[in-house]
Amino acid sequence: MSELQHRRIAILGATSQIARDLIVSFATAGEKHLFLFARRPDDVAKWLDSVDLQGRFLADSFSGFARHDYDVVINFVGVGNPAQAVAMGNSIFDVTLRYDELVLDYLQTHPACRYLFLSSGAAYGSSFNEPATRDTPANVSINKLSPQEWYGVAKLHAECRHRAHPDWAIVDIRVFNYFSHTQDISARFLITDILRAIRDKVVLKTSPEFIVRDFLHPSDFHQLVSALLSSPATNAAVDCYSRAPIDKPKLLTAMQEKFGLRYEITAATVGVNATGGKACYYSLNSRAADFGYQPSLTSLEGILQESEKILHLQPQ
Repeated sequence: MSELQHRRIAILGATSQIARDLIVSFATAGEKHLFLFARRPDDVAKWLDSVDLQGRFLADSFSGFARHDYDVVINFVGVGNPAQAVAMGNSIFDVTLRYDELVLDYLQTHPACRYLFLSSGAAYGSSFNEPATRDTPANVSINKLSPQEWYGVAKLHAECRHRAHPDWAIVDIRVFNYFSHTQDISARFLITDILRAIRDKVVLKTSPEFIVRDFLHPSDFHQLVSALLSSPATNAAVDCYSRAPIDKPKLLTAMQEKFGLRYEITAATVGVNATGGKACYYSLNSRAADFGYQPSLTSLEGILQESEKILHLQPQ
C-alpha cells in the first residue's frame, strides 16, 4: 500500500465520467496523491464533495499542471458522447493536440513519468464489419474524409506521435464502449435510450440493425490501468475489452426480462451516428493480457449491475 500512497498521479480532463469513476476507484484502492485538472476545476471540487472526497485531492485548472511533479499522467481530455462529438466538429483536432502536447512537453523534462492516453477504438477507422484484431490496420479514407471520421483520426494522430517517442513510457488505451451507473442517460447511446425507455415506461423504437458491442465496467477499467502501471515501462497501445461482448438482440431481451423493457423494431433511423456505423465495434486484440489484465465481468453482467443502480437511483 505504501507504494500506492506515494505515487503521484495527474488526471487531465477530470470532469469526464470515466475519469471520475477512476478517481473513485483510485481513492477506494488507497491512492493518496491525485492531482485533478480540468477547464472547470470548481465543478471537480463540487463533485469531490458529492462523493465524500472533499479535500482529498487537488482540483486545479490546466494552467497549474506544470507546477507539480508526477509519476503518472492520465489524459482523459476529449468528448464523452456522440452529440458532443458532433458539436465539437473539427475542433477535436486542436483540443486533442493541445492537451497531448502539454503532456509530451512535460515528458521532455520528466522522461521517467508514465503517460496513459485515452484513445478510442475509432482510431482503427469507421468500418467495423468485423472486430479488430492485433493485425487490423487503421483504415482512413484520406481522399474523402468525412466529419464522422474526425474523432478517430484525431486519436490516430495522437497515437502516431506517441509511437514516435519509443523511449518514453506512453500507453494508449483504446476504449470502445464503457458503461457505469454514473452515465448521463440523456446521452444518445443505445444503452441510454434503453434506460430512458424503462424509466419513462415508454416503448423503445430501435432499428433492425444487428450490432455487437463490448462494454467495459469501471472495475475492469481500474484493473486495466493498475495492470499497466504495475508492469515494466513501455511504449505501446492496448484495446479495452470485457470478458465477453453482447449483441443487440441479446441485450434487448435481457433488459426486457430484467427490467421490463418494451421495444419495437422500426425501419426509421434512430440515435446519433457521430463516428460512423459500426456493426462489430469491439476488439479481439488481447494485448492487454500481456500486462496481466484479466477482465472479471462480461458486457451483460456489467450492464445489468450498473443499470440496476441507475434505475434504483432515478426518482419515482
